[in-house]
Amino acid sequence: MRRKKMALRVFGTLLAFVFAVIFIYPTVVTLADSFMSSGEIMAHYGDVLENKNADTGYYEYDTQKDTLYKSNRVRISIIPDKVTLSQYAEVLFTSPEYLFKFWNSVKLTIPIVVFQIMVALLASYSFARYRGRIKEITFFLYIILMLMPYQVTLVPNFIVADFMNTVDTYWSIILPGIFSPFAVFIFTKYMRRIPRAYVEAARIDGGGEWTIFTRIYMPLCKGVIVSVALLVFIDYWNMVEQPLIMLTDTDKHPLGVFLAQINTGEVGMAFAVASVYMIPCILLFLYCEEYIALGITYQGGLKA
Repeated sequence: MRRKKMALRVFGTLLAFVFAVIFIYPTVVTLADSFMSSGEIMAHYGDVLENKNADTGYYEYDTQKDTLYKSNRVRISIIPDKVTLSQYAEVLFTSPEYLFKFWNSVKLTIPIVVFQIMVALLASYSFARYRGRIKEITFFLYIILMLMPYQVTLVPNFIVADFMNTVDTYWSIILPGIFSPFAVFIFTKYMRRIPRAYVEAARIDGGGEWTIFTRIYMPLCKGVIVSVALLVFIDYWNMVEQPLIMLTDTDKHPLGVFLAQINTGEVGMAFAVASVYMIPCILLFLYCEEYIALGITYQGGLKA
């Protein structure tokens, strides 16, 4: 029996390792290729990024022509022959368009994360503390909205934004993001696991609703708040459909839309832009890893 458990544990560890390598491999390739020169990248991915010359019949790399995608003879490498920082220098110092798009992403994402968490905490406290038929129906509607993909509500959101004269402004994206049901659902489920004995003890000491919310619920929800904030940040940091539909002015587009366009130009710069684009999410995950684990293992004041 002990050998069987050990074998299952080893098999599970190896399986998890294989899946981890599969999932992290594209990120490693992107980071490694960002330090390669354009010539080296073309030597590895020429069959994917080259164009066919109609006159000669040969494949040539030409940024002015439509890209021809082929899947054969691609040599993926994670070790550059010669490390270069020219792409990063071009992106960070000589390409103001990239910095503008990066700032657009910040202006869209940060308000959504901050105010969505604030609204969700207040709404979730109400759902968790007071139960009733009307509130249960309202919470059920929250779940229905959360299960719907954004593409389903895109047209209604556009109609409402047009009615409010917010189309082609950041408000057309920020307002729907603030009232997204995802954080409300997670916080409500978490708060309902907090023992009522804590609330009763606070009541005996004369604490009101605001005291219970700020002194009991908020500290116990610190881990899940950070976890949800990170997930919301990643979701809206990578958004593409919303700005494409809501923002007709391309100067207001975030970096996620810009990434899809930069591949038509200097291919080496595309890898550098993608690498810098991942840095905020990676840093946030590394910084918040402890809080994320706390939010998963800590349930209502009782450690699992």
